[in-house]
Amino acid sequence: MTGTAAPFAADDYRARMERATRSVAEAGLAGLLVAPGPDLVWLTGYAPTAVTERLTLLVLAPGQDPVLVVPTLEAPDAGKAAGASALTLRDWTDGKDPYAATAALLDAGGRFGISDNAWAMHLLGLQKTLPGTSYASLTEALPMLRAVKDTAELELLAAAGAAADATFEEIRNVPFGGRRESEVAADLAALLRRFGHSQVDFTIVASGPNGANPHHEVGDRVIERGDMVVLDFGGLKDGYGSDTSRTVHVGEPTDEERRVHDLVRAAQEAGFRAVRPGVPCQEVDRAARAVIADAGYGEYFIHRTGHGIGVTTHEPPYMIEGEEQPLVPGMCFSVEPGVYLPGRFGVRIEDIVTVTEDGGRRLNDTTREMVIVD
Repeated sequence: MTGTAAPFAADDYRARMERATRSVAEAGLAGLLVAPGPDLVWLTGYAPTAVTERLTLLVLAPGQDPVLVVPTLEAPDAGKAAGASALTLRDWTDGKDPYAATAALLDAGGRFGISDNAWAMHLLGLQKTLPGTSYASLTEALPMLRAVKDTAELELLAAAGAAADATFEEIRNVPFGGRRESEVAADLAALLRRFGHSQVDFTIVASGPNGANPHHEVGDRVIERGDMVVLDFGGLKDGYGSDTSRTVHVGEPTDEERRVHDLVRAAQEAGFRAVRPGVPCQEVDRAARAVIADAGYGEYFIHRTGHGIGVTTHEPPYMIEGEEQPLVPGMCFSVEPGVYLPGRFGVRIEDIVTVTEDGGRRLNDTTREMVIVD
């Protein structure tokens, strides 16, 4: 993971590790093993400058203090992390067995959660050293670990959303017609950085028939007058994510294009209005999907309604049929229904929403009406 770490103190990281350890116990796990990546940054503030084959692993287990196993040559940098004073560093030198060093911290017969991006060679090394252990991915074992944001995190997400909004307000004034998708995408990336993003994760510019592909890879298609253009962009600002979508039109749209855009806008509003504490995640998906299905376009809404966001731009919870996790104040996720007509055009409208004590609050405030561009 790249990007600037959010300005949290050692006590914040200590509280997160304590919370994670409680969750480990409640899940009936012997511990949690966290490799470099977003989970390690969130728990400790430590992001190695380079992730290599050398083992780095945070060990959290009930009844023992947090330990970060690190290569000796990286220990000085790990010791400078904002959360370093809330844990113990245990370093190992080249030529020594890092799995033996880690095994001493683990229950030899325990079941452990392990971060999804841990290297297979490290997991297999632990299993070989401790054949009695078993493992579950963090997404499976503790999917809601980072889902509920505190006040400081919500402020950072709101600031990232405001930066994405400022980007849209600028991009709607640039020329679209006669330019390549890749050129407009470059404009989006530059604007995100101008408004404070340290990392740009995606800049989708899907014009005309390309808009029917929700994850269209930006190409050299020349945007034409009469095109609908799906814009979906975001990244990290001060360590927290933005992600927003708006669909613009080059010149005056047809009646059908306006009708489909209005339909998606109504579906997005329905999804947003379904947000309140205690409601299962799937109800947000159902509310948005029902609007589109009732209008006869159900087969053209081909993805989930939303995904969580935090120190990554995609994370649990997911607004999808079958997800019965209740919404909790502090959760943040996208609400982004769409309609995709193959070979013709697509429409998507997306806001980041946070759950409040009595409903939801949007973190994106740009117009959801049809925007005409040149």
